[in-house]
Amino acid sequence: MFLKILNKIELEIPRCMRDIDKTYSLNSISPLLYKNINNFARRKGKRLRPFLFAISYLGFAKKIAAGLYKSAVSFELMHDFLLIHDDIIDKSATRRGKPSMHEMLNKFLTNHKNIKFSGQDLSIVTGDIVCAISINSFLAIKEDAKRKEQALKKFIEAITYTACGEFIELLYGIKKINEITKDDIYKIYDLKTADYTFASPLACGAILAGADKKQVHKLYNYGMLLGRAFQIKDDILGLFSPQTKTGKSCLTDLQESKKTVLIWYAYNNSSKKDRAEIKRIFSKKKASTADLLKIRKIITASGALDYAKEEILTLIKKADALIKTLRMREKYKTVLNTYLKEILCFI
Repeated sequence: MFLKILNKIELEIPRCMRDIDKTYSLNSISPLLYKNINNFARRKGKRLRPFLFAISYLGFAKKIAAGLYKSAVSFELMHDFLLIHDDIIDKSATRRGKPSMHEMLNKFLTNHKNIKFSGQDLSIVTGDIVCAISINSFLAIKEDAKRKEQALKKFIEAITYTACGEFIELLYGIKKINEITKDDIYKIYDLKTADYTFASPLACGAILAGADKKQVHKLYNYGMLLGRAFQIKDDILGLFSPQTKTGKSCLTDLQESKKTVLIWYAYNNSSKKDRAEIKRIFSKKKASTADLLKIRKIITASGALDYAKEEILTLIKKADALIKTLRMREKYKTVLNTYLKEILCFI
């Protein structure tokens, strides 16, 4: 069933791009703008957010409304605009194994001399446009107007919280690792990842389908638990997996001085010498491969990797207990839980 839903979402993306061009004449305004948005949106991805939105809706809806999958694509577009801005902040050259939006636009500007703007500047505006069209896409579903308004508020809330998470993460980057607590790190995880990736898509789908507030709240909390687990796993992959699997360099998190649960635990459970080494690496402007190998060794020796994996299992266990209390249709509940566990498992 989940493959059927994913296929419908995948087929809807190019249709959505054509509809957006028809509505806003983006290609006529700027072929470059439309080409790059279309290219970015159609790149291969997990489509996790639109899937969660769709299956949540299907699990509670009495009748399937027209425009469901176009509305689902809004969560992919929201994700895209956040990635465009995130890549500028992180100075990432790649996204999903291809050039980031600002790199594509910088390439276009290569032969233009004495200009006062960059691909990064153009990408900020491009991200803003993708944000606007994501809201347009969200409104495509032909559902009850009151429920649409409630769900839209949750959609906008997700954008707001994600931006807040990005903001405080940057500020936490100024702090030394010994000044950061586990609660600080989980606050970023909840705001920047768990809400818009898991909890809000699930909640929006349930709201539109007419689920009561108690069910929506439970589903939202279920998403928050799995969102934390997902981010911890992503942190592990970010430091220990090859670039071919993640689509970005393993040095990225180190170069951005990201304070993760792995780093927090390793610092607080290592020798004085290793703590000094962590501080040294995090104070550098540019981390090296040697730094990455050293951090990996410290993390493993401190027990941080085992601790992080145990945290994931604990969060999954809590989520399992919560989903059992949901009145969602059983077949959709089973698919949802199975799909998310596959995403969170370690291969």
